[in-house]
Amino acid sequence: MHNYYRIVWILVFFPIMTYSQGLINGGKVTGNVQVDAQVYQEDDKLGITDSTLNYKEFGMNGFANILYSNGNFNAGARFEGFLNPMVGFDPRYEGVGVPYWFANYKTGSLEFTAGHFYEQFGSGLILRSWEEWTLGYDNNIYGFNAKFSPVQGVTIKGLVGVQRYFWEPYEPDSRGIVRGFDGDFYLNDIFNGLEDSKTRITLGGSFVSRYEKSNSMTFNRKYPFDSIMPYGDTVTWTKVNTYEYQLPVNVGSWAGRFNLAHGGFNFYAEYAEKDNDPNATNNFIYKKGQALYSTFSYSTKGFGLFLATKWIDNMYYKSSRNESGNPPMLDINYLPAISKEHQYSLATMYPYATKQNGEFGFQGQIIYTFPKKSTLGGKYGTTLTANYSFANSIKKEQISPEIPIDSTGTDGYQTNFFSIGDLPFYRDLNFLIEKKINSKIKLKAAYYNQTYNLNVIEEELFDDDVMVYANIGVIDFTYKFDRRNSLRTELQGLWTKEDEGDWAALTLEYNVSPTWFFSVMDEYNYGHPDTDRQIHYYNVSFGYTDNTNRISVRYGRQREGLLCVGGVCRYVPASTGLTLTITSSF
Repeated sequence: MHNYYRIVWILVFFPIMTYSQGLINGGKVTGNVQVDAQVYQEDDKLGITDSTLNYKEFGMNGFANILYSNGNFNAGARFEGFLNPMVGFDPRYEGVGVPYWFANYKTGSLEFTAGHFYEQFGSGLILRSWEEWTLGYDNNIYGFNAKFSPVQGVTIKGLVGVQRYFWEPYEPDSRGIVRGFDGDFYLNDIFNGLEDSKTRITLGGSFVSRYEKSNSMTFNRKYPFDSIMPYGDTVTWTKVNTYEYQLPVNVGSWAGRFNLAHGGFNFYAEYAEKDNDPNATNNFIYKKGQALYSTFSYSTKGFGLFLATKWIDNMYYKSSRNESGNPPMLDINYLPAISKEHQYSLATMYPYATKQNGEFGFQGQIIYTFPKKSTLGGKYGTTLTANYSFANSIKKEQISPEIPIDSTGTDGYQTNFFSIGDLPFYRDLNFLIEKKINSKIKLKAAYYNQTYNLNVIEEELFDDDVMVYANIGVIDFTYKFDRRNSLRTELQGLWTKEDEGDWAALTLEYNVSPTWFFSVMDEYNYGHPDTDRQIHYYNVSFGYTDNTNRISVRYGRQREGLLCVGGVCRYVPASTGLTLTITSSF
């Protein structure tokens, strides 16, 4: 950590000092700060006692970003503190330090970054480094990144580095080295004959390799066999064979992509392959991976259409073959979820997490606005959004009758490209109507029909399914008293015969724009089959905003479940207490 502080002092604090003393050379300092703190208390209803709290009576997560820019030079650092990490965050985050710093310089057609950085190739099928504070996820790359534009319409990227893993310094045995390059080719800029065309065409390609020291591993495989006893009976025995496997040092992947845009139309497709990569997430099988991701959209005044599909086969790609945590760490790539992210709390109770070892998914969405002064549009117009998404397994077959699917040390299974299996993972059909009744009243109404495979999504059990069928209704009503004061009322209901039964929720939120808000919310699990667990999850909160500064305080209960962003999820345990959040930027 001492080296971090020396580098931060040179790259950040020295420019800050010169900037503050004389504002010389046009330097500029910006940044932002966020602190989240929670005080926890016992709650017999939730089963939270002094013994379960242990030392977790207080948790604090915080960060501060400081950025310096001066012409073509940029530098920055992020200071983080987890004292202790809040409930639901990995305890290995505990501590303080600088896990992110960088120096960046542009000269002509070359841009170069040393230190920590985030990068994405294409849609991320083989490489995406990113950070999501609410999930406790950060896989930034520590090394070197370069971007080069040798001619107009061509952009080349190259990088090498190691990924962040909590506070652990890099050691050759801890995780591998990530190396990659990427190219984008904008044909309209390259070829003079296409520069005035209304059709825009872009091609792209990527290659990424992970180097990790090879280790031979020993596995035991059990075989049933029959033996005929001297007295004629047949007895089935279990035979154990021991095998030693060599794991690959370099695991390469490649991807190609195509984007076509014309007017309101846009089509994007990307295909990726990954070499055999035995690891903890696929039970150390030697099968190659494949992925296809495509989107189509069309928009015009009052109408929008969006379609997306993906097919994934054995595409976990990490910089450590032994990593299999939750939330997932050391992911080199990112496979986006194509289910809609909902804003209402009961609609997010059953979120979907991408299954990277095998999944077929589809999403379709239509947005239509009925014109103003029409029968259904009324004076202000009415917007209808319809969305449907689903995810299924892919079809996997045994390589031979003697070897079960996903057997360690084998090719795992065989499948046909774009096959669709019989096991449903997720279904979500939803409708949203938004209408402004008059100058004071706005109304939203939503309906969701969801099917959720509890065993697959939460337990990673693919040989069985426990389906949850849920119907959810929402009415969101806002009344505007005047230009500054408004009251929003939100009513929600969730009905299901499975899992924890029926729920009802009520939210009242009063806003004094742009400064204050006050909110009261209650989620009540009134239909739980166990009457002792028919619990009110109440919350009272308020917040104050002053320019770029914001402070909010909340007291109440947090129900357990999955918190998901873009198909990546973190388990959040139940808790009760006081939460303080402070954000500021400058």
